[in-house]
Amino acid sequence: MADADVLRRMMSGKYRSKDHLIEIEDKFFSNCKAKGYPEKISREIWRQMESFAGYSFNKAHSASFAVESYQSLFLKTYYPLEFMVAVLNNYGGFYNRKVYVNEARISGDNICLPCVNQSVFNTSIQGKDIYQGFDCLLNLEGKLAHRIIEEREANGKYTSLENFVKRTQTGIEQVVILIRVGALRFTGTGKKQLLWAAHLMMSKHKPVAASMALFETESRKPILPPLEGDILEDYYDEMELIGFCVTGTLFDLTKSDYRGDMPARELHLHEGKIVRVVGDFVCEKFVKTKRGDLMKFGVFLDAEGRFFDTVHFPQSLAKYPLRGAGVYLVEGKVVLEYGCPSVEVIRCAKMPLKPDPRSE
Repeated sequence: MADADVLRRMMSGKYRSKDHLIEIEDKFFSNCKAKGYPEKISREIWRQMESFAGYSFNKAHSASFAVESYQSLFLKTYYPLEFMVAVLNNYGGFYNRKVYVNEARISGDNICLPCVNQSVFNTSIQGKDIYQGFDCLLNLEGKLAHRIIEEREANGKYTSLENFVKRTQTGIEQVVILIRVGALRFTGTGKKQLLWAAHLMMSKHKPVAASMALFETESRKPILPPLEGDILEDYYDEMELIGFCVTGTLFDLTKSDYRGDMPARELHLHEGKIVRVVGDFVCEKFVKTKRGDLMKFGVFLDAEGRFFDTVHFPQSLAKYPLRGAGVYLVEGKVVLEYGCPSVEVIRCAKMPLKPDPRSE
């Protein structure tokens, strides 16, 4: 019974004594031989038990995960928009926030930037519009985020930049963040004009409690010359303030319009062929070969927002390493495993991005 328990723990991956394991293995084969079992069959049974130990799992946990997986799959299939909002608000998951926003986009949602008149603290959904919450802004104060919502619910929507500042008592640094991310776009005024107006107004602004303002008056607004905007500035603002592009994707920032020989959904049609694909890096996994060399598995999103996988063997990885976030041009051979395609990488490199116009 003691030996059987050692074998059981070995198969659950919790046993680490190699000497004891060798002793159990020797005893297993000697007992099989004593009972007259063919050595070939004994060896095969041991091999199967040994391989099972690599992926065996507690039955109760397996059943629980199976139920949760089926429930999640049902929700994602029949309520994809609501499901992705819930995932975003769960702050968890294997991937970063950008991947879940992309998933919502290809499910048919209109992804909206935070808005002081529409957003709540978390991500919310209105029909097919998903509004990013104030929680997605990397440098916005939590107290201000809640104050914006509470004031709006108590006294109605904000009507102008000045109205917003007076009612929320927001400082200039936080106002600048909200303007740059487009949260005051309800005014119909461009970001650059709003930034000028905010600095001019708030250089003279003295906070007054909202309850004391019996009669709200608007100060005289300076007449500003036309200020040109650039969509690239918006993309870079979003990357800085949220961590990724919301109104576009990283593909919109690449200097080249080349998007590869085919989209990811067609890779399975080109098994055994050398192809070139373009992907936005999502994540990577390190693995060591039997010889101890380092190799990687990569995950990317193509320009359509579809996943594809890459395999980086030691030789190609040494010459063409993955260097974190960015859009990569990947060349390699398409292989199929259980009907799922992946690209065995021959070479890859980051594609250059358009320069940030804000720094010019």
